[in-house]
Amino acid sequence: MTHSSAHRSWRDALVVYRQAPVIAMLFLGFSAGLPFLLVFSTLTAWLRDVNVEVAAIGFFSWVGILYSIKFFWAPVVDRLPLPLLTSALGQRRGWMLLAQVTIATGLVGLAHTNPLDGLAAVAGFALLVAFGSATQDIVIDAFRIESAAEEVQAAMASTYIIGYRGGLLAAGAGALYIAALASWYWAYLAMAALVGVGMLTVLMRPEPQRSSLGVQLAHEPRVRAFLRTSRGQPRAWRHLAAWTIGAVVCPFTDFFARHGRKALWLLVFVGIYRISDLAMAAMANPLYIDLGFTLAEIANVTKLFGIAMSITGGILGGVLVVRYGIGPMLVAGALIVALTNLLFAALAVIGDQIPMLIVTIIGDNLANGLASTVFIAFLSSLTSRAYTATQYALFSSLMTLPGKFIGGFSGLVVASQGYMVFFIVASLLGLPAVWLAWRISRDRSLVPANEPATGQAKG
Repeated sequence: MTHSSAHRSWRDALVVYRQAPVIAMLFLGFSAGLPFLLVFSTLTAWLRDVNVEVAAIGFFSWVGILYSIKFFWAPVVDRLPLPLLTSALGQRRGWMLLAQVTIATGLVGLAHTNPLDGLAAVAGFALLVAFGSATQDIVIDAFRIESAAEEVQAAMASTYIIGYRGGLLAAGAGALYIAALASWYWAYLAMAALVGVGMLTVLMRPEPQRSSLGVQLAHEPRVRAFLRTSRGQPRAWRHLAAWTIGAVVCPFTDFFARHGRKALWLLVFVGIYRISDLAMAAMANPLYIDLGFTLAEIANVTKLFGIAMSITGGILGGVLVVRYGIGPMLVAGALIVALTNLLFAALAVIGDQIPMLIVTIIGDNLANGLASTVFIAFLSSLTSRAYTATQYALFSSLMTLPGKFIGGFSGLVVASQGYMVFFIVASLLGLPAVWLAWRISRDRSLVPANEPATGQAKG
């Protein structure tokens, strides 16, 4: 079949959003987005509102480290069964419910803590929420990949992003409104109650079909080889070592075995695909402020147009992947992210003009929403369904680290060269990703041609 004949109709591309697994990701996305701001900007707003010292507030940014190192405990989440929960709900749903209970517990603890009297307790509960949130992210990614076929992954990523934005809105603007009308106590209790959205979704959706841990380990050549050579050793030690090989070593060796020499290029690509927008992110708000936009203008434009365009971009990305396939859209996503960074350079030249700010926000959020959806679908296609949690956690961590590291030097570039030069440089940083996306899109072993769906997704 030629590539052009593989294109599906627009109607078929849109119908995918009616499938149950796709709709479920809307609510799980909300559950994933809800706790994020509650341990970051919303929490720091609360601490400053009650006159906690700014120097102390700064240390709370370290809570975010848990999100960047989640791949360390992803193998445990991927393979370790939980007492009672796994037998009752399954591996994925059991861990997801435990993570959500952890988040709710941390939020209730925060609600009952006075920052002025127990700042250490606030930090402890914030870490608990972040740990539960990062763990939930691991499980949701695995649940999403295992719940439907590859041709549905982009649509699921799209509804996930929409739900995630809704969670951010609830934890950001929603919590602030409740705190203003009532108190921070009721704000955090309300957020704890909203964790129930994810819990209900877990209870209503079926567990994805996957082989049992024993069956998976039995098919691992490295595990079988170890068991053969370790006969005579204590039984408990052999089982623990076999589990460690299967849960920790095999996910990484599997990726390199499947892709060979291409594996290193794929990891480089994962690391640089979003480097352009992540490197410039820290300088967007300083640019607005230095140009003379008021905080109210920035908030109104970014909320009204930013969120709407991010959602639109996510939906558009899901439809276009179903219509044209991952390969072409992977190139398009990398290209438009790099190009829309030039809008910030133009804004830096034009200055305090609301219409140009609106155009910049629309372009940036539309591009990021589309590119994020396409890239999540691509990462899902790279992930082996035998090791979904571990491999995807590695990909998602690698995806953000280079851009965040380079972004740390963004202020130095702005201070020495100015905003216009900085955003042009940030745009140029995206060109290697465009080239690699083009090369990868031509490799049918990595990005197969888009074929019409042969069956419906599960459930």
